[in-house]
Amino acid sequence: MYTIREGEFLVRLARSAVETYLSTGTKISPPAAPSPRLLDKSGVFVTLEKVSIGVEGRSLRGCIGYPEPLLSLVEATVDSALGAAFNDPRFPPVEQGELGSIVFEVSILTPPIRVETSHPKELPTLIRVGRDGLIIESGFYRGLLLPQVPVEYGWDEETFLAECCMKAGLPPDAWLSRKTAVYRFTAEIFAEATPRGEVVQKPL
Repeated sequence: MYTIREGEFLVRLARSAVETYLSTGTKISPPAAPSPRLLDKSGVFVTLEKVSIGVEGRSLRGCIGYPEPLLSLVEATVDSALGAAFNDPRFPPVEQGELGSIVFEVSILTPPIRVETSHPKELPTLIRVGRDGLIIESGFYRGLLLPQVPVEYGWDEETFLAECCMKAGLPPDAWLSRKTAVYRFTAEIFAEATPRGEVVQKPL
């Protein structure tokens, strides 16, 4: 479990990386971490959400990350923040004037574990909405959904599997194929309550 202080450091780091790049065109060097654990390799995703005045809820503005523990947590957070802001192919690059209406969220991932079963129909019983994120792979196709996504949309486990297949560019029932690999992981999620506001740990 990461502390709120560690989570706040990563969320502030993510925002600082984007603000610095917009101001100077350069990638920041992370400041000294408050905990040596933040120098350990870890998977991480940074999510940007747009808050619109007079509109309930938030809209996705970018989400990029590292599913596997390839870089230190601080390095992966910087890279993921810049990727979410400027390289998510679903959205145009973030502009300076948007930063006051964007909430930054950091999800720290556990290493993915393959869900093993000899009967793919059992897969919905082997994952749990509200705990697991999913990665689905088949050949060159790969899709990932964070644990908070099915909670936000009210999906059950079977819908979660189908949506992750479609995220990978596969048919929604591809999870029933023995050629499809399903992995699960968990996450600790820290986010700004409001743009540039207090950082809180988000329950699933």
